This record gives sequence, structure tokens and C-alpha cells, in this order.
Amino acid sequence: MKRLFTHLAASAALIVVLVSPAHAEKLKVVASFSILGDMVQQVTGDKASVTTIVGPDADAHVYTPNVDDAKAVKQADVIFVNGIGFETWSKALIDNSGTKAKVFVATDGITPLKVEGEVDPHAWNSLTNGVVYIRNIEKALSKVDAKNAATYKANADAYVAKLEALDKSTKTALSALPKDRRTVVTAHDAFGYLASSYGLKFLAPVGIDTEAEPSAKDLAKLIDQLKEEKVAGLFVENITSPALVKQISKETGLKIGGRLFSDALSEKGGPATSYLAMFNHNLKVILAALKGQS
Repeated sequence: MKRLFTHLAASAALIVVLVSPAHAEKLKVVASFSILGDMVQQVTGDKASVTTIVGPDADAHVYTPNVDDAKAVKQADVIFVNGIGFETWSKALIDNSGTKAKVFVATDGITPLKVEGEVDPHAWNSLTNGVVYIRNIEKALSKVDAKNAATYKANADAYVAKLEALDKSTKTALSALPKDRRTVVTAHDAFGYLASSYGLKFLAPVGIDTEAEPSAKDLAKLIDQLKEEKVAGLFVENITSPALVKQISKETGLKIGGRLFSDALSEKGGPATSYLAMFNHNLKVILAALKGQS
């Protein structure tokens, strides 16, 4: 009898373990690209399994989804996209997957900038916009998974405090620059929100979409402009070919000041494996060039 009781007690304990919250299946969340994926992970903590469609050092402008992406989307409980025209492939992927997931746009509430009449989707390059992303993510997750709402809010609050502190220090650091040390050249037009927020000027041979190639006339015009203006920084990007920037460097005499992370995080071991790390890296590299220290 004692042996039977022991077996029953052990079985009961096993049942408790199997159904306990700690062993419950996590919320399945899909984010469209690496920067957004990191933001989502900061809010979910260990309460969700986060899958990113477009990974580190990859260009979401020209991405083509694959079978694994479709499976991840189909199995998801929640999907986050940037919106404002960034992931042109996302609607078809979601619609064709047959998913029943709730879809949320992380940029809701952000007033988009325009570059030569086109909407600029790179809203994350302003830290004040980054706060909006985090609050939208928190609100969405709390709606879908109310039992963990308090955790999502606590995680979001702690992360927003870090973003606001970095925003303050960024403004302080950049405000000290003279007016003739504020013009930067990058491969494509991804930094309009950073320029608007922190009083810089960014020029680029390619527009907001990396698919577009500049004409020889437009490139020559930009090179002439750069020869006349006092450009303080010239940078390559992690998601684009450095060929155009190298050509600009050769024809203007401007030195390449380093590599910026615009639309994607770096691979593991790189300098930009998170949104905060990316922003800190970009700020450090830009400041070094604008101060003539690169």
C-alpha cells in the first residue's frame, strides 16, 4: 500500500509540473526584421518565443520570404511589422500563410517624414520614435496576453528609461558640434529621422529604397554638391554594397569614416546586436567623424 501511495504521489507531482505555468507553451511572436525583433524581445522577456523574418545584416527592402518564413507566420500568435511602406512583401506573406495571428503595426502614432515626396519608413532612427515602438508593442502584447500585462509593462518601462537617457545624452553630444560639422553622407537615405531629431544633415546617392539605383547624372550632381559643401562624414552601411560610397570617396577626396547600421542589426559578435547597441555604435562613429577623429 505504501508503495502504491508513493507511485500515486509521484504521478500527481508529475501532472502538476506538466500543467504549471512555467511549462506552459510560450506566446509565439513574429517580427518582420531584426531591429523590431530586438524591441519585441525587450518587452516580452521570457514570456514569448520571438522569431525574426529578416535577420541581421540583411536588407528588408529587397527581401524575398521563404517557406520557413511562411510556416513561422502561420504558427504565430502575434505578428509585428514596421509599416509605413517598409516591408513591401509582408502583406502577401501574411495573407497567403493562412495565419490567425493578430497583426500590429509598430509605428502607429508616428508622423512619417517624407524624402522627395516619398514616405520614409526608417522611423526607428529617432529614439523618441523608439519609445513609441516600445509602447505600441507593450500595448499589443498586453491585449493578446493579458495575464502577463504587468510583466510587459515593467519591461517596457525599464527599456523606455534607457532610450530616454540615451536620447538626452545624444542631444547633448550633438548640440556641441559647429554648424559646418553636421553634414553626413551615407549609402542610402535611411537617417532622415536621426537628422530631424538631432540637427544633422544626411545626403545619399540612393533614396529611401535600396532597390533604386542612382543615375549617372544624379550621382555626378551629388558629387559636385559634396565638393562644394563642407561634408564632415562619409559612411558605408551594413546592408548595402560599399561600391557607391567608395566611388564618392575617390572622386571627392572624403575619407570613409566607418560603417553605420541602418536597417538591420549586426550578427552576433558585431557592434550592433541590439537596438540600443546599434544606436550607441552609430552615434560613436558619427561623432568621431564629425569631430575629425575617425
